[in-house]
Amino acid sequence: MSKHFTVLGIHDGHNASAAILKDGKILAAVSEERLSRIKNDFGYPKKAVEKVMEISDVEAADIDKIALGSVFMHSREFFQDWNWYTKGYSQQIEDINNEAHRRDYFLKERLPSRKNAISQHLGISPDKIDIVGHHDAHAATAYFSNPRINDGKKTLVLTLDGSGDGLCATVSIGENGKLKRVSETRSQASLGKVYSRVTFLLGMKPWEHEYKIMGLAPYADQDGVAKSYGVIRPLIELDEENATFRKGTHIWPGYCYSYLKSELENHRFDWIAGAVQKVLEELITKWVESAIRKTGISRVVCAGGVFMNVKANMLLTEIEELDDIFIFPSCGDESISIGAAYKVYADYLDLKKIKFEICPFDSVYLGPEFMHSAGRLPSEAEKYHVQFIEDINGALADFLAEGEIVARFSGRMEWGARALGNRSILVDPRNIAKVKELNAAIKHRDFWMPFAPTILHECQHKYIVNPKNITSPYMMLAFRTTEKARADLPAALHPYDFTARPQILKKGRNPGYYALLKRFESITGIGALLNTSFNLHGEPIVCSPEDAISTFERSGLEIVAIGNYLVSKKPIPSRYTQKKEKMCKRC
Repeated sequence: MSKHFTVLGIHDGHNASAAILKDGKILAAVSEERLSRIKNDFGYPKKAVEKVMEISDVEAADIDKIALGSVFMHSREFFQDWNWYTKGYSQQIEDINNEAHRRDYFLKERLPSRKNAISQHLGISPDKIDIVGHHDAHAATAYFSNPRINDGKKTLVLTLDGSGDGLCATVSIGENGKLKRVSETRSQASLGKVYSRVTFLLGMKPWEHEYKIMGLAPYADQDGVAKSYGVIRPLIELDEENATFRKGTHIWPGYCYSYLKSELENHRFDWIAGAVQKVLEELITKWVESAIRKTGISRVVCAGGVFMNVKANMLLTEIEELDDIFIFPSCGDESISIGAAYKVYADYLDLKKIKFEICPFDSVYLGPEFMHSAGRLPSEAEKYHVQFIEDINGALADFLAEGEIVARFSGRMEWGARALGNRSILVDPRNIAKVKELNAAIKHRDFWMPFAPTILHECQHKYIVNPKNITSPYMMLAFRTTEKARADLPAALHPYDFTARPQILKKGRNPGYYALLKRFESITGIGALLNTSFNLHGEPIVCSPEDAISTFERSGLEIVAIGNYLVSKKPIPSRYTQKKEKMCKRC
């Protein structure tokens, strides 16, 4: 095992991010959006690079390699204009004819420019920068982070996204720390691109609001869905023998917007949502089945933006031939920095003939932490009622049982798109009336979108149908639910089909949050809470105490806990204020 080999992973595209890996362990990972406060921020992630180095106590001189994800990457300016999403068949022909010129631009101009940005920022020689292919990075996140990585057994590794370095899907076999690709699909047959074009067609943001389409789909009338399905389905076909996708018409998915706009005119928006979700579920399920048959491997790991679709993931868990599935938490392009770092480290071990070993990826709490007991709350908190409470998790459980909505800001920030207790808004899952309040006064989000539960590990079989005992600690899978879940957790289920996207919580993963749920269970008998991200709609999840107080002030939230400090817009009950005070100096 290498004693000290440090890799800085960088993704400089959409939802830019940075990660530090040292001696096989991810020490820190942060998306640029959390620091810049620009949703899905793109370009070189200068703030994130500096933050992960600070968290890991790593200086530029300590970095052995920089892993830059993706060979081809557009400039920041490209992502600020979405007009290219409306391209049609004529533009497809033009782009085909200009392919050689575009390739030269990315290799001879963009790539050196990207390397130069890193080199100038960190004062590191460009020779230390390794380029990792887009889907190589996705495959690495799935394979090297999976819980069984060190057992040496074969694993089926799948990647699926809109596009990256000219590919949209790959099938690989992972064994003893090495990945062997057995099939790949070019971007001309991208299922993800079809889904994102439908997202744009329905007036939503591609690469950001696809989850809204997924949430809307169950509401659609099936006769209407069938009508829209007939328009969308012909665009993509599946080659089951080779476990690849292929284009179904002369129109490539990246140029199908005009076709969709014309052919789906007068189709209801929910029909369209239901149809594109049906197409995705149908094709991805058959693709995974074909990959299992092709390789004979039933242990599956996945990454890439399409696997953020938890409803499709639910169907994958139900494939008869599949024994187990692991989907990297928040596996869109934000994870490229982590995957690139893993790939470079694995290559180093192979080059040096060092026995393969990766530290288990067992926590997504990889962001910054703020030590409030030794510091100060933001000055904006002074206008509210503030109290230090030793057992803050017990107090929050009490408030939740009494019907309050509370926000919890604690410990290290979560990696990725899911709030998993440390930057969360929590609600009693029995209280369906609170859903309207959450949507209207706090989250400011679309009325049809479901919320999700955190469920105590020992209570999961009361609430979800999971016969294969597939682990779900990161909210990456949806499950069908039991009648008891519909009685106990109605506010945290999809209101139409009653599925749930749970965080199954074990004590060791987050002891403080676990203690909160156990206290709530002791009061109510319910071993779960509604858990949604601590942010306003369209904004990144909060990172700092200042972000927390800003969101608190601009929303209908009444109570927020920042570390052990309770900040409230109304007087704090005397049962807490009468305890020995340990206020921050400013308070």
